Amino acid sequence: MKIYFCKMAVNSNTHTGPSFSRRNRLGRLLWGVFSAVLFQYSPRPLHAWRSFLLRCFGAQVGHGVHVYPGVKIWAPWNLDLADECGIASGAILYSQGKITIGKRAVVSQGAHLVAGTHDYNKPGFPLVTSPINIGDHAWVAAEAFVHPGITIGEGCVIGARSVVTKDMPDWTVCAGHPCRPIKDRPALS
Repeated sequence: MKIYFCKMAVNSNTHTGPSFSRRNRLGRLLWGVFSAVLFQYSPRPLHAWRSFLLRCFGAQVGHGVHVYPGVKIWAPWNLDLADECGIASGAILYSQGKITIGKRAVVSQGAHLVAGTHDYNKPGFPLVTSPINIGDHAWVAAEAFVHPGITIGEGCVIGARSVVTKDMPDWTVCAGHPCRPIKDRPALS
């Protein structure tokens, strides 16, 4: 069983109405109920169960994915989780747009991935979504913030509490506010 919902914003003026369709809002309501009852209170070792629930709501979920029960997910149908990635409790996946997390990538506790914002240069502050891509073997450390439209390269490590406003290169260690490359990291063989 899969539940599909509209992914696109439908209103360009947030002062006059919601940014998303009624169907999308209904989907998020249903997800909120299922998440509160069956996802967030599931025992920590039941990763397969949470993966099943995410798939039911349209997420692409690979094998051996570890999503912990304390993860907050806005719209599962905008998630693509590759094999053996891990998302720690307390992480927030604000998936107004697509969020892709690569094979064996890790998103630590309190990390905040935001795939949507508002265009403050236009009247009505219309919603703007832009995908986030986390490469294979990358690590987004605790309480890091990743802006919309960012690509974090393969094997890249984002330091704790970093604010990522630009794409980060493959196999580097990056940190800071704003986040920047600090040193190279040896590629895994």
